[in-house]
Amino acid sequence: MQNVRVENILNSLSKSNFRSKFHLKQKDKEYIKEKRIDKIREHAYDFINKRLAPENIPNDGKQTPMRGHPVFIAQHATATCCRGCLCKWHKIQKGIELSEEQKDYIVNVIMAWIDKEIR
Repeated sequence: MQNVRVENILNSLSKSNFRSKFHLKQKDKEYIKEKRIDKIREHAYDFINKRLAPENIPNDGKQTPMRGHPVFIAQHATATCCRGCLCKWHKIQKGIELSEEQKDYIVNVIMAWIDKEIR
């Protein structure tokens, strides 16, 4: 069921002029190849736990850099970069700590987008 939800949101995001402008650069793809996809997934969980999961985020809307790591690029492409985007695109409410299920969903969306980019 979650795979269908992930595919549906990626399809919707691909129609957004802003979201569809994000793509991995060659150096990002090389980094993924070097680190391996499982390590990138670990990084995604780490970023989500630190930057999105808390109930209150003091710099919400500015916590995700626009470059520097493939997961950051993926977060902007998938609207998982801040709680405002999570609310608008994924219907994940602001002002509450993310559940494990929500974190898994977010990481799955990020990783599905990265998978499409590296193919």
